[in-house]
Amino acid sequence: MQNLNAQWIQPDWPIHPRARSLMTTRQGGVSAAPWDSLNLGDHVGDRVADVHSNRERLAAHIGQRAVFLQQVHGVASVQLGSDTPNGLAADACWSLEPGVACTIMVADCLPVLLADADGRWVAAAHAGWRGLAGPSGPAASKGRGVLESLWADLERAGADVSCVMAWLGPCIGPQAFEVGPEVQAAFDDGSPEVQALFQPTADGKFMADLAGLARVRLKALGVQAVFGNDSSPPWCTVSESTLFFSHRRDSRSLGQSGRMAACIWLER
Repeated sequence: MQNLNAQWIQPDWPIHPRARSLMTTRQGGVSAAPWDSLNLGDHVGDRVADVHSNRERLAAHIGQRAVFLQQVHGVASVQLGSDTPNGLAADACWSLEPGVACTIMVADCLPVLLADADGRWVAAAHAGWRGLAGPSGPAASKGRGVLESLWADLERAGADVSCVMAWLGPCIGPQAFEVGPEVQAAFDDGSPEVQALFQPTADGKFMADLAGLARVRLKALGVQAVFGNDSSPPWCTVSESTLFFSHRRDSRSLGQSGRMAACIWLER
């Protein structure tokens, strides 16, 4: 990963020059503890004025309007345009237009940025384990999570998905993401590839590799060019406390955590 001004992350991937991307860290804002300092979440108890100031800093830096979703750990996606408001309930977004940035907030969940090779569209997804796995239950379609739902929406809109690149941002790492058997069951398709991403613990739980699970899902969609988070410790939001917010780490000790954002947009 490459740090921008030693504060934010400039994704290192060979996307079309018209497509641009950025990942914030917890550094470079005005919020007080425990949201210090660049908290972009308006739903975590931080002062409204501080969140507004932080979002203005982000918009000024990227030169675009960052559209913030109401993320609900679901699979719905929305198309963004010049008049799309903030606060739509969705966990993925995509755009064919310049002037707006697809924006995903995270603090342990995995941000996934997508772009086609010719710079015609960009997209972003919020991939916590629930959204990545998709709905559960007898009526659910196993293996259809937020990435698959986004893919279907792009295809319905006529977007070319034949040559797509992905960038995975920081998330809770496999050394910190302890989950119960229900999480393992939500992903288990019987393949050794998926099973290897859940390492059993002595108490019947598992250490899960969230970024690895996303790579498997992207591969199934035909995305071969995947950059960014390789599941190594530097990408772990829990471990890197000076750089990243972590809901799991911060909420246990401080009662709340801020939010970072991954953005992708098209230049005019």
